[in-house]
Amino acid sequence: MFESIQGLLDEHAELQLRLSDPAVHADQGLARRLGRRYAELSRIVDAYNKWHALEDDLAAASEMAAEDPEFAAEVPVLKEQLDEAQETLRRLLIPRDPNDGRDVIIEVKGGEGGDEAALFAGDLLRMYTRYAEHRGWRTEIISATESDLGGYKDVSMAIKGNSNDPAEGVYARLKYEGGVHRVQRVPVTESQGRIHTSAAGVLVLPEVDEPEEVEINQNDLKIDVYRSSGPGGQSVNTTDSAVRITHLPTGIVVAMQNEKSQLQNREAAMRVLRSRILAHEQEKIDAANSDIRKSQIRTMDRSERIRTYNYPENRIVDHRTGYKAYNLDTVLNGELEAVVQAAIEMDEQARLDAIGDEN
Repeated sequence: MFESIQGLLDEHAELQLRLSDPAVHADQGLARRLGRRYAELSRIVDAYNKWHALEDDLAAASEMAAEDPEFAAEVPVLKEQLDEAQETLRRLLIPRDPNDGRDVIIEVKGGEGGDEAALFAGDLLRMYTRYAEHRGWRTEIISATESDLGGYKDVSMAIKGNSNDPAEGVYARLKYEGGVHRVQRVPVTESQGRIHTSAAGVLVLPEVDEPEEVEINQNDLKIDVYRSSGPGGQSVNTTDSAVRITHLPTGIVVAMQNEKSQLQNREAAMRVLRSRILAHEQEKIDAANSDIRKSQIRTMDRSERIRTYNYPENRIVDHRTGYKAYNLDTVLNGELEAVVQAAIEMDEQARLDAIGDEN
């Protein structure tokens, strides 16, 4: 079952030596990649050592059980602990998404429902911001188009993590948030007190660590400049500072207008463009691998409905995992961990099942 473990133990020892070399840290990108892999393998090594130690303890207790009642009493306890340690190790050996350790750019866009959808988009942004605060992550608004009544027609936010461990990476925990989030509540504009349904789309992009990671030919870019506008469409700038970049090979379009200078908007647009291209390439890889496609519950598609937020009943339901709770108020205040963990566990189980089908 754990045939590949020795190779991972050897890799962990090799990485430990490399990371002790000051020359490695002269290249921050290389040091970051090696650090992530080392942190990932460290979890596996710790779990393996615990499992191996419990095997030895169980063998010793079983040998002494016939002569000593105390050892006999330990045997069932050690068997249970060994089973738990084995399951932990099995899950850690599931191949990880290569982007798990990355930071993210999360995009929230008001969908059906007009002003109410924009207000809900603002609520989702606040939820992710608070969740990031709970985990000690940093957030940065990259671009935002506000609606007339508040909220956002669309908004992009970067979230930066604080751990080298891919299991604790921002993308590892937020990649399942992509899709349509539906809200049921009485809008502020509703005078009759009727419950309306509206929606917002969420897209989660792994952020590129270094620009060199994603090759972009400048000849493949169509760049347009124009004057930025406010919520009502009025011009808020007398110069052509807004930038729209189209990546011709993929058709990906990114527009930025929040910064005061054309150069700043261009840099922000390229930052988002690189992340979208990285995600686009990963989607192609996933699509070519049927097992990955079957096992992953994350989506890059804003059209897939994933969750419903019902305000009158204070209820939240995830339609993929079956998660349901009546604590919507606390979830919207950033207590998102139980919802995220349900998605992670479902994805891990699907991957384990896929591995089992192959064997």
